[in-house]
Amino acid sequence: MGRILPCPLSFHPNKPQYSDQSQSITHYSDSSSNSSLASQSSLPSVPSLTPPLEHPTATRDSASAYHHCLATLKGHSSSIFSLALAGKHLYSGASDGEIRVWDRSPSSSHGYTVAEGCSSVKSIVVSGDKLFTAHHDHKIRVWKIDNSTDYQKYKLVTVLPTISDRCMRLFSAKNYVKVRRHKKCTWVHHVDAVSALALTRDGSLLYSVSWDRTLKVWRTSDFKCLESVQNAHDDAINAVVLSDDGLVYTGSADKTIKVWRKPDGEKKHSLVSTLEKHKSAVNALALSSDGSVLYSGACDRSIIVWEKDGSAAHMTVAGALRGHTKAILCLSVVSDLLFSGSADRTVRVWKRSTGSGNSYSCLAVLEGHRNPVKCLTAAPDSNNSNSSNDSGNSYLVYSGGLDSEIKVWQIQVPRS
Repeated sequence: MGRILPCPLSFHPNKPQYSDQSQSITHYSDSSSNSSLASQSSLPSVPSLTPPLEHPTATRDSASAYHHCLATLKGHSSSIFSLALAGKHLYSGASDGEIRVWDRSPSSSHGYTVAEGCSSVKSIVVSGDKLFTAHHDHKIRVWKIDNSTDYQKYKLVTVLPTISDRCMRLFSAKNYVKVRRHKKCTWVHHVDAVSALALTRDGSLLYSVSWDRTLKVWRTSDFKCLESVQNAHDDAINAVVLSDDGLVYTGSADKTIKVWRKPDGEKKHSLVSTLEKHKSAVNALALSSDGSVLYSGACDRSIIVWEKDGSAAHMTVAGALRGHTKAILCLSVVSDLLFSGSADRTVRVWKRSTGSGNSYSCLAVLEGHRNPVKCLTAAPDSNNSNSSNDSGNSYLVYSGGLDSEIKVWQIQVPRS
């Protein structure tokens, strides 16, 4: 059973918070030793969308939100690499392969292990009664969710690619692709860490990206691999997000974001555009709820804001959000808020300003993690009777760190 500790600190909008330095760890890349936690130069060529501040971790009183750490969830013994919300539960995956489920209610939540012994868990998504997990050992695992009894382990449904999928490809030379100088394997296999997963809104398709530079599409009804985009990037792919209009965005250590679409009547995705502005590895992507704004976080400490311009697939740089002092590692969007986690051990809360102009405010800086913040997820605070009233909106934010802890934050955003 996991432990829940009350956070010792409350955070108030009138008191600026300051972060200290964090340790770096090396992020593996196929062709080089890129560090997603390295502090690299920012982007002087991209205009800032946030007003200048006297201190990089301060927030303006006029645009701040009340924020409070409700609890610290302890139970994992290694770094938290992935988080996902589904219904009344929070799922977490760690670097030692342990997967835990937690009750989302901070007042009564507890956690227990539902799977273990696998490779490092890089990403988690949920569809119906299935839990999909991406792993460092090149595999995607599918689990049957059963929360009817506490401490019950989930049943492993299958591992992707499935045995039948692999066997179907064995006997035709056209199904083999070169993965190293003297090695080939069938195209359904990932041959390096599977770094991120994304589901279509109807749950029918699962997208996976990998440090092997490929983008793959899987049918969730029978777990068949439908497509593999080989050499989708020139280096490891770290992130993937989907929009409801069919666009697929991938972010890579090659410093680019690529936009993909499957044209009507076609069986394969084609490249629509390449977004180039970051000067270092792209670690995280997030889309606004309507798909009109894309956020990308990288080792250059900046979050670039991309907005659709004209055609549905064409995006231009609106500017950058600055304030983090180290690499951006994770992003999450809820309503009109953007949450960012960084190697500087903080979570920042951003809100687009209303009215004319294209500017953002940093509403809060959440401090408390002892190591880099690797993953984030957030949702409206349904447990708070005042989650949406005349005074503002309330949200719950869950952050997972390399300190093996998950922190639960409550954010109360005043109405504009």
